[in-house]
Amino acid sequence: MNDYARIEKAMAYMVAHAAEQPSLAVVAAHVHLSAFHFQRLFCRYAGISPKRFLQALTLERGKQLIQSSTSLLDIAHTLGLSGGSRLYDHFVQLEAVTPGEFKRQGEGVEIAYGVHETPLGNLFAAVTPRGICRMGFVDATDSKALLARLAKEWPRSTFQHSPETTRYAVERLFNRADEGAAALSLHVAGTNFQIAVWRALLTIPEGQLASYSHIAQALGTPRSSRAVGNAVGANPIALWIPCHRVIQQSGALGGYRWGAAKKQMVQAWELAQLGATPH
Repeated sequence: MNDYARIEKAMAYMVAHAAEQPSLAVVAAHVHLSAFHFQRLFCRYAGISPKRFLQALTLERGKQLIQSSTSLLDIAHTLGLSGGSRLYDHFVQLEAVTPGEFKRQGEGVEIAYGVHETPLGNLFAAVTPRGICRMGFVDATDSKALLARLAKEWPRSTFQHSPETTRYAVERLFNRADEGAAALSLHVAGTNFQIAVWRALLTIPEGQLASYSHIAQALGTPRSSRAVGNAVGANPIALWIPCHRVIQQSGALGGYRWGAAKKQMVQAWELAQLGATPH
């Protein structure tokens, strides 16, 4: 088992046993390491301490959502922006496939893809010359399934296995870009409604959550919560388009393509990163 796999396994164990508040020694033993070595390894790869990650897991995030009256549009207006879709344009830019590109079905477009190890699990990433077009969690066997799905959406494109080309898409998630760095570009295909929902997801700040109904209201379609849920489920770029920040109005975790445990893991890791100083 490599170091990334150990960290992912440890996080998954803490998610499953958060109510028991497992000690450092117990979690370390689960991944067959001494407490001292595990502490150093976790801080190095996850960027936070095991204790901080466990603390983030135990916060009652759902209650915070219900008690908050701040909508996505309120956040956007507070920052003086024209609307929710522009809230993080200077960090991440979402570019929709043009009608011409859709008609050509990717003809003339070369798509690079690769699989990268991370503390949260292996990530499949694919990029076009215009930006990241696909990202998702994979295990050792299902990266081919994501590639096949991508090939179905871009049938006339050419595909090149090139982890060197896609590495930036993953590294920027775990290594913050310097201030003034160029915005990251996402190149996605979807219906107008899906694009609107994905843009709305970009307005949810790190470490915060929104409900499906919050997003529906922000889009001016308050009765479209179910359609919002479908669009969230169709998100093509995990983590960068943060569907993990959407939960049910009741405070329940809600669905996630890669499972509820993975969703909780990502939420806790992201929350713990805010102002984190490993120790």
